[in-house]
Amino acid sequence: MRVPDNRVATRSAAVSARATLTTLTAAVGTAGLAAAAAEPGLLAMVDQHAAAVRDSLHGDRRPLTVAALAGYAEGVRAAALDHGWQPPVEPIDWSRPDWLFTRLLAVCALARSLDPRYLA
Repeated sequence: MRVPDNRVATRSAAVSARATLTTLTAAVGTAGLAAAAAEPGLLAMVDQHAAAVRDSLHGDRRPLTVAALAGYAEGVRAAALDHGWQPPVEPIDWSRPDWLFTRLLAVCALARSLDPRYLA
């Protein structure tokens, strides 16, 4: 029995998107969301960035998905790399995060809030 090509591609894309968000959560989300829970100012910044990400992805008109969030995060990171940004070698200082880390943390927060029906 042969699996149709479109089903294989869709499954691979979903697995790739989940892997992207898992890696992002490990690098940024776990520590960042813990810091945001303890620091109201950081939480407010993350909420503002999450609203901007949701707006950018038209989250008010259709449900956010893992694929949309992963693609957004990859695009933000690629643009930063194109402009000379280098990933830090030290842990992120969540008392003074830059725009990029706050934006990526917002993606992690949105991914955490997804309804399981939209994890494709």
